This record gives sequence, structure tokens and C-alpha cells, in this order.
Amino acid sequence: MIKILTIDGGGIRGIIPGMVLVCLEEKLQKATKNPNARISDFFDFVAGTSTGGILTCLILAPEMDKKSGKLGARFSAKEAVQLYLNNGKKIFPDSWAKCLLSNIGLIDEKYDYAGLEDAMNDYLKDLKLSELLKPCLIASYNIQNRSTHFFGQHKAKLYGDAYDFYVKDVCRATSAAPSYFEAAQIKSCTDIHYALIDGGIFANNPSLCAYAEMRKSKGLPSAKDMFMVSLGTGSTKKAYMVDDIKDKATLTIVPYLIDMMMSGVADATDFQLQKMFQTVGDGHYYRIQPNNLIGANHEMDDASDANLRNLQSLGEHTANAFRDELDEIVNTLIHSKSEPLEFDY
Repeated sequence: MIKILTIDGGGIRGIIPGMVLVCLEEKLQKATKNPNARISDFFDFVAGTSTGGILTCLILAPEMDKKSGKLGARFSAKEAVQLYLNNGKKIFPDSWAKCLLSNIGLIDEKYDYAGLEDAMNDYLKDLKLSELLKPCLIASYNIQNRSTHFFGQHKAKLYGDAYDFYVKDVCRATSAAPSYFEAAQIKSCTDIHYALIDGGIFANNPSLCAYAEMRKSKGLPSAKDMFMVSLGTGSTKKAYMVDDIKDKATLTIVPYLIDMMMSGVADATDFQLQKMFQTVGDGHYYRIQPNNLIGANHEMDDASDANLRNLQSLGEHTANAFRDELDEIVNTLIHSKSEPLEFDY
């Protein structure tokens, strides 16, 4: 089976799926008796949006093992989560004045993107998309062409520099959430410029996009040929009252609309995939995320010390709540064979 991992968007709440990956990686290490086993060793394809796109790039970033001379993963799942814990306040600085003025539409985006770019540069430096360890799909949206834009390691390897980008720019583009960060202006390795925003506006849960991409791979695999693990950043069910939106200035309700849009898109994608995979029986599709945020802030940008701790705790709690499913996932990942993916475009 083709083994697929997908990770939703959700800003700082990326800590939740990150902690689930930490648990999954530890289980894989224990099951294989290999303390150096990594998530990227077991999945054939990874898809991510926004914060999920950042996690995708981190777990697929390569590093040459000096002893064996082989490529392996540069970061463990635990080290990937550490990016959020170490840089959360840099990415989402607590400037109440700027946040207030942004929320009422008096100034531009809520945050300067410099903190995000600095963090990506520290972790990923001059790594290129084509150099990632496995094929992947990372979602963003082209605001000039009014079209979806998918970054893919396999596309960059197949078509060369025209489809290749610095990974730090890919992360900047996929996470440029409207009203939070300015649109990303990046360029390919052939110096073609793109203006891109967060892929969460159309695919906050990138699982269906990953499925569609797999249908392009050699042999035209269907659901029965796939094994998918989909990680969410928490189901947010904050109620919005009519008075919250009624007769309000358009700019002031943008954050509400983004929250409902991203949550709704993710839920709709999960519903569709459940129905699709039900036709081939159990054990092909797993959706893992907490049903509520249990004390953690639902906001995508709360990087306070207390919320970082709460998100970590919630991620651990989620992994424990889904421990039986994670054990089943480990068993499938270890015992199912797979071959390198080839794509027909």
C-alpha cells in the first residue's frame, strides 16, 4: 500500500499533531528496536497545509549520516515540535496595540513576517524542495493568477528548476494566513516570481488533495491501494452569535470568517474521505485530532507560555486517547511493503 501522512493547518496549534508525531515516532523506534528511526522512513508521501506544511518540510529535511554515508532525516519529530516552542513568540509576538488596530481594520496584517522567516532560515537554510527525502504536496494559493498552487518534491525532481524553490520560501508561502501575515512574494529557482497565501483558504485539511495526487502516480492507485493517516490541529467549535457579525464592519469579521472557513473545509474533507475509504473496509484511513481543545486557546496565534504548555499537554493527551489507533498504524507501517512512487503527468 501507498502510505500517506497528511497534516492540517492551524498556526501554533501545529504543536498538537507535532506531539502525536513524537508519540508515533517513539512507538516506531520501540517496535523496530531502532532508536534512530524517523517518521520519514515509513511514509511514502506527506502532504501539509500551513503549519502542517512546515511540519512536512521539517520531517522530510535530509541530512547525510557521517558514519554510513546515507541520507537520513535531519530532525526528529521532537526537534520539529521544538521549532514552535522555541520560536512561537518570535513568530507571533505579543503586541496588543498592533493586534487591536489590525482587528478593527486600522492597520495592515497582524504580524510582521520577519520572525517566521528567521525561524525557517535557521532550520532550513538553503535547502531546496527537490532535496526533501520523499514526495510531498504543500498547499498555497496564487492571488495573482487566482489559482491553487501545490509545491511538490516530486514535481521539482521531475521538471527541474522551474518547479523548484527554497524550502524556507515554501514554508513562508503555505503559512501566509490572510490578516495574520502579508502575502509571500517568493521566486522559483528559475527566478519566476509568485505572490502566494496560506493554502488553508481552500485545503486546510490537505488529505483529499493528497488522494488526488496519488491518483496521478503510476498504476492509478485507488483507495484500496492507500493507507492514510490524517492529523488535525484540533476541532474548534467556538460559537459565533448573530450579534458578533451583524452590522459589523467587514474587516472586523475577517478573523471569524477565516476560522469558520478553515474549520469547515477540514471537516468536509474528513467526511468525504471517510465515505470514500468505507468502500474498501477498515484499516485504510485514520483521522487523529482532539474533539475539543480542553483548556488550550483556539486562536492560531496564542504563543503565550501557558498556551504552549497547554498545547503540548493536549497533544500528549490526544496521542494517549488514540493509542490503540497508533498501535494499528505502527503495525501497518512496519509490515506493509511499498515501492518508490512514480508520477504520470
